[in-house]
Amino acid sequence: MVYAVVRAGGRQEKVEVGTIVQLDRVQAAAGETIELPAVLFVDGDNVTTDAEKLAKVKVTAEVVGNLRGPKIVIQKFKNKTGYKKRQGHRQDLTRVKITGIK
Repeated sequence: MVYAVVRAGGRQEKVEVGTIVQLDRVQAAAGETIELPAVLFVDGDNVTTDAEKLAKVKVTAEVVGNLRGPKIVIQKFKNKTGYKKRQGHRQDLTRVKITGIK
């Protein structure tokens, strides 16, 4: 089993070839190819964490499309003062499909 852990948008994602992952918005159009930096690489029983060896690992992904995440409601309230504040947020995301780990 070959997989890698890549750094994407402040988080780390475990990916294999064919996996579809949602990342923070990437400035690339649908159909373009991007490269993600590997943090860990596993090839069968061999686990690679050395920075020099990881620099040679290429994780490529194809951009499937852009989307927005679910709405998150932020509410602030202070008792007995009449203070209420409500705010919403939707994160901009990009869906990518992993095409290769070399």
